[in-house]
Amino acid sequence: MRAAVLHEIGQDKLEVLDDVEAVGFGPGRVRIRVRATGLCHSDLSAMAGVLPQPAPFVPGHEGAGEILEVGEGVRHLKPGDRVVVCWLPACGACPACKRGQTQLCLAGFMNAGTPNFKRPGGDLFGFAGTGTFTEEVVVDAGCAVPIPDDVPFDIAALIGCGVTTGLGSALNTADVAAGSSVAVIGCGGVGISAIQGARLKGAAEIVAVDPVASRRESALKFGATRAVSPDELADAKQQVTAGEGFDYVFEVVGRSATARTAYENTRRGGTLVIVGAGALDDFLQLSMFELFFDEKRILPSMYGGGDVLSSYERTIALWRAGRIDLSGLITHRVPLADINEALDQMRTGTALRTCIEI
Repeated sequence: MRAAVLHEIGQDKLEVLDDVEAVGFGPGRVRIRVRATGLCHSDLSAMAGVLPQPAPFVPGHEGAGEILEVGEGVRHLKPGDRVVVCWLPACGACPACKRGQTQLCLAGFMNAGTPNFKRPGGDLFGFAGTGTFTEEVVVDAGCAVPIPDDVPFDIAALIGCGVTTGLGSALNTADVAAGSSVAVIGCGGVGISAIQGARLKGAAEIVAVDPVASRRESALKFGATRAVSPDELADAKQQVTAGEGFDYVFEVVGRSATARTAYENTRRGGTLVIVGAGALDDFLQLSMFELFFDEKRILPSMYGGGDVLSSYERTIALWRAGRIDLSGLITHRVPLADINEALDQMRTGTALRTCIEI
């Protein structure tokens, strides 16, 4: 079967090969025919070594498709079922799951060190224990979440990561207050989803911050009340908050420099939400005095900061009701053979989300 492979960390191109085989099928596992997958910035971060990931590997973790085969003991799925791939399944038994913080379950990460694929040259890993830039993938049954028949595969793929992460950061983690002021730094697919979440919660002012003009224009269509470049953020802060700072600032880039900017633009007593996934060695510096004196809440948001399955259901309900726009997030579509074109679209910021059709 075909799959897009990164041979070594640091390479900027993927090679589409046709001699890859999905492995690991057995009890408690399922085999999925991938129909659509989104390109998330985390895939680029893993390729660059920003996020830890053994190589060679098949990127992709935001996918949807249909069940081809189920292993022994799998009761909730059958061949033909339409599913979204969940890269962070909950085990239901660990302390985090028992506390209701299923997004902090580590069971899914345990799969990341086991090869998901092989080819004549050796084993291949799947990014985040999945690897959806391929025609087929084998995963734990908990990674396959059934979706209703009226949800297209491309929409379902977005729900698998970016939309759930962005919406959840506003709805779950921040619990944005009606009438508040919000700034979102980084307006790709996840940032736009955070903007939609803030709009749903009734934020009065939502300022989108991004260096790419086309993304700023898109942000206005999705609910931002104004959109500015990073150089214009100080002026927006003055105009919207009289210089005090925003009630909520979402950092959706994953860099310490951007997080510091976000902190500085959060009002005293306000909330900074860290949504972007950054590097292990990129440290955010804050003085002990400012932590005490400013009393700003710093809230990291992992996968939307809530129960993933409930978040999927909520997102589908909001989409059906027309309260959020998901199809508009897909600005480009490419076949798997043109995956490197999709990478370029992400790197240049020309795409909110590229759907890879498989």
